[in-house]
Amino acid sequence: MKIIKHFWSYLVMVGLIFLLHNPIGPLPPLGRLFSPFEGFLQNTTNKSTLTDSELNLEGVKDEVKVIFDENQVPHIFAKNEDDLYFTQGYVMAKDRIWQMEFYTLVASGRLTEVVGEKALEFDRYNRRLGMARAAAKIAENLKTDSISSRILTAYAKGVNTYISQIDYKNLPVEYKLLGYKPAEWTPYKTILMLMNMRSTLNGGSDDFRITNVVDQFGFETVKDLFPDYPVEESPIIPVGTKWDFSPLPVKTPTKIMSGADDDKLIVKIPSPAPEIGSNNWAIGGSKSSTGLPILSNDPHLGLTLPSIWYQMQLSCPTVNVYGVALPGCPGIVIGFNKDIAWGVTNVGSDVMDFYKIRFNNAEKTHYMHNDKWIPTTKYIEQYRLKSGLVIKDTLIYTHHGPVVYNESKTTNFNKNTPAGHAMRWIALETTGSDLMIFHLLNRAKNYDDYREALTHYTAPAQNFIFASNQNDIAITPNGKFPLKWKEQGKYILDGSMPEHDWQGWIPMEQNPTVKNPPRGFVSSANQFSTDPTYPYYLGWKFAPSSRGIRINERLTAMTNANADSLRSLQNDNFNVSARRILPTLLTYLESSKEASLAPAIDIMKKWDLVNGPDAVGATIYEAWTTELGNWIWDDEFPSKQFLLHPSEDRTFEMIKKESTAKWFDNTNTKDKVETISEIINGSFKATIDSLTLHNGPMNPETWAWAKIKNTSIGHLGKIGSFSRTGIMNGGGKGIVNATTASTGPSWRMVVELDKEWPRGYGLYPGGQSGNVGSKYYDNMVDKWAAGKLDTLVFMKTVDEKSAKLTRTMTIKPKNK
Repeated sequence: MKIIKHFWSYLVMVGLIFLLHNPIGPLPPLGRLFSPFEGFLQNTTNKSTLTDSELNLEGVKDEVKVIFDENQVPHIFAKNEDDLYFTQGYVMAKDRIWQMEFYTLVASGRLTEVVGEKALEFDRYNRRLGMARAAAKIAENLKTDSISSRILTAYAKGVNTYISQIDYKNLPVEYKLLGYKPAEWTPYKTILMLMNMRSTLNGGSDDFRITNVVDQFGFETVKDLFPDYPVEESPIIPVGTKWDFSPLPVKTPTKIMSGADDDKLIVKIPSPAPEIGSNNWAIGGSKSSTGLPILSNDPHLGLTLPSIWYQMQLSCPTVNVYGVALPGCPGIVIGFNKDIAWGVTNVGSDVMDFYKIRFNNAEKTHYMHNDKWIPTTKYIEQYRLKSGLVIKDTLIYTHHGPVVYNESKTTNFNKNTPAGHAMRWIALETTGSDLMIFHLLNRAKNYDDYREALTHYTAPAQNFIFASNQNDIAITPNGKFPLKWKEQGKYILDGSMPEHDWQGWIPMEQNPTVKNPPRGFVSSANQFSTDPTYPYYLGWKFAPSSRGIRINERLTAMTNANADSLRSLQNDNFNVSARRILPTLLTYLESSKEASLAPAIDIMKKWDLVNGPDAVGATIYEAWTTELGNWIWDDEFPSKQFLLHPSEDRTFEMIKKESTAKWFDNTNTKDKVETISEIINGSFKATIDSLTLHNGPMNPETWAWAKIKNTSIGHLGKIGSFSRTGIMNGGGKGIVNATTASTGPSWRMVVELDKEWPRGYGLYPGGQSGNVGSKYYDNMVDKWAAGKLDTLVFMKTVDEKSAKLTRTMTIKPKNK
């Protein structure tokens, strides 16, 4: 007994040591995590490391200077391009390595390796979309592209040099919490980063939902309620622009959609997200105070910490450029150099189509196409769970693309997705080098260079806006666009018919474009690229026109403008949709006999149509129009049955001009027929009741738009304590300042071109660092919420002096 007692404390101690130094299920080793010397506390301390430093690194050929400004933006000055991109990779990894790797794990369907089995179905879905397979093929193809290959290799060496130096103590806290460490970086991982952007911007489809509408209501209803062009629009390429080319012929088959299934198609492929868009515009010298163009861009994406962008300047003898890069990717994506500035917004064309496939057997070894049985291609995928378990899965490909699910299972990430439908998606195109467009734009000097750069781009299609100090402005919806007959892909296509295949590509030189239009500006806000005179079909549904209309109204009226004029427009909160429909809605509220609604009605009558942070009118309007849409459409087009609601444009037009339309009747009430007045008044009362229930009686503080909207910037790994919540600002999904609860301007930039040297202004909602304990993790958020911009430090030479420059990191070859 004494021996047992003697050894008991020893055994407990050994057990505790084992438990604290080894992972327990999904938990990391708790001893190291909580160690004050190397654990998470090391990530919460703002270390005084912001001083001049010198590094000797293998991988650089000559000395490199990295000069940091007051926001810790690196300005890299190298003597050759290899050293430039090596250092870009090194510096970016130092600030953002966890974010970079997390994105690649998502795109490649490998998240379960670090977070556990709960991510398995999400991984299966992403793997089945084909992004990892396409990225691998692109990376292999780029080995034959000497420029892209050299840049990717140099960048990867820089990232790996940093990874080789990092120890547990200095790992980002996310690695410590999840119990893993960064793996080697490769050019393939950079392509995965670009795949993430393809998925974010081009990863939605309404094919199934519209097909369901046809099955239930017929083509005439679709033609009426889901038209191919809105009533109110202000397209990106101005109306009246001439198309100076002979278009390729496209033949429309007699059968334009697959036959209906016995059961309604039910699918959770996301609809295209209008809030994932952007604004950009450029005014010519005739409208600016300087006599030269000024360009603005603010891409709207999901708001995350760490920030989706990374600011930097890249300079060597062949390039000097400033802007933002995607963490994990070399070069500058949006920015400016001495002579030009450029920016992007999403086009949103229809580039994801689904095909109903007829297989010959349950094993799906062959499928019917052009009256022949064609062999399918099968791939075996392996998923390595964090527990060590390996799970296998079979992927089936047709010539269209992957079959997202072989069979319907309740465990599918997109539950009840109909089995046996193949997907043709622009994101899986493996030709070309998207990196080259940015390589060339970074070095461009004029309009001709801009047009040459555009020829190298595939996806996601973007509205590339351009301005130069030669007084040129231009915009081009650019990328690879499938050659389609009108409405091809609006409905489910028949995978057995060759006529339903994509017919080729619109010649890039025939993509819509305009240079120096007479109105003196170019702009885009994800609306329709052109009016219906454009001879090719790009899609039937784009973002609502309200942002584009407001931008074009203000730019039309703008004279003698400067950078602050464009900054002001970026923060415009005027509600164009409310201007269009609210007067009509208020006429119906005049018949209201509900005394309790009188204060709310009075607020709506006095509201100035501005979605400012304190506006109660904005709160009521945004909630009301959502509720009103549901009251009108949910009976015939219930979202639970995966039917699409008609657009805001079509709904508003019906309210204004078709007051007796049958759609106002609620078909769920069998004993009466509702009128438009009952629907408008009933939905208004329901809105006020709901707002009161959730926010208390109406008052300016608790019902203020910023309070209700509650903009938050969430941590990428969904760790709440690493997020910013309750940001007080205005805006909304249809507002130029398109800030919603979780999306918004991810980078605001304004550039004044100049014959000598441009002046740049910019800011994003976050900070340079990915370390949650750093003051530079989110130091720009408050200024961003207030609509302000920083003056950007674009250095001419490495020796330039500025009070905003704080420290220098000198990198020298290790063997010199």
